[in-house]
Amino acid sequence: MCKCLGIDTSNYTTSAALYDGAGGIIKSKKMPLPVKPGEKGLRQSDAVFHHTARLPQVINSLFNDNIGSVEAVGVSNAPTAEQGSYMPCFLAGVSVAKSVSEILKIPYFEFSHQAGHIAAVIASTKRFELLEREFIALHLSGGTTQALLVKPDRDKIFNIKLAAASLDLKAGQVIDRAGVMLGLGFPCGAELDRLSLSSDREFKIKPSVRGADCSLSGIENKFKQMFENGESREDIAKFTVMSVTAAVDAMLTAVLKEKSGLPVLFSGGVSSNTLMRSRFAEKYDCIFAAPEYSADNAAGTAFLTHLKSKG
Repeated sequence: MCKCLGIDTSNYTTSAALYDGAGGIIKSKKMPLPVKPGEKGLRQSDAVFHHTARLPQVINSLFNDNIGSVEAVGVSNAPTAEQGSYMPCFLAGVSVAKSVSEILKIPYFEFSHQAGHIAAVIASTKRFELLEREFIALHLSGGTTQALLVKPDRDKIFNIKLAAASLDLKAGQVIDRAGVMLGLGFPCGAELDRLSLSSDREFKIKPSVRGADCSLSGIENKFKQMFENGESREDIAKFTVMSVTAAVDAMLTAVLKEKSGLPVLFSGGVSSNTLMRSRFAEKYDCIFAAPEYSADNAAGTAFLTHLKSKG
């Protein structure tokens, strides 16, 4: 049985996946890139180095079973489809994907990392009807905090237009900065999530918004003040999560005033957060993937490759 290979080399994760049109996601493998304790990220040169070293291991793990032939390969080549969007870390995946295409004489396709995130949610939840209609996609990560209007596109699969965004820090940046301050390992999302669930404190939060856009920098100022005042790690974690959630909620509410009735898809690693999911599941017609398909992965890229390869 033929399958489609997807590759994604984002800022902090090396990923590869296989998608079969008959059976869906066959296999998905990924390795996080190493970040030294206390640091808040990686230089692009270091990310490229680690991807170059780790991608052969990830692909070898993906193909260690007798899984049949590959009919097409796709790769994330940039953060978004916007003109000028570029990060060197994606070059590692592009290089390998082009080599696979040439060696096997199979079609090669490029997609944005953002499109892959959206597609991973659709593929893993089997909400294929979204491929035929307009919807809102929230992309919440360390590099992106955006509300997007997504429509079907014959050539690109998705026509993605920006509806709202953070004006300063991104959701994942806020969470990681709070986590590093609290001594958590980077990236800090999963550990901060667990810590926040141990707090029973309630917070009255007024998000900072301008039109449909939000501002997150004030959250960092507040959690630093809480830390200096000796407040508990659990309360600081919950305040951070609920502040980010309130800002995203305000942004989404503003977008829905213009686009009421549309389903809302949540993608990106931040959308794995437990408290955030609970808040939005109660309020909206929303779609979440399992955490492994919300965070960086190549399953969406493999799914997009399948869609393109069948014409």
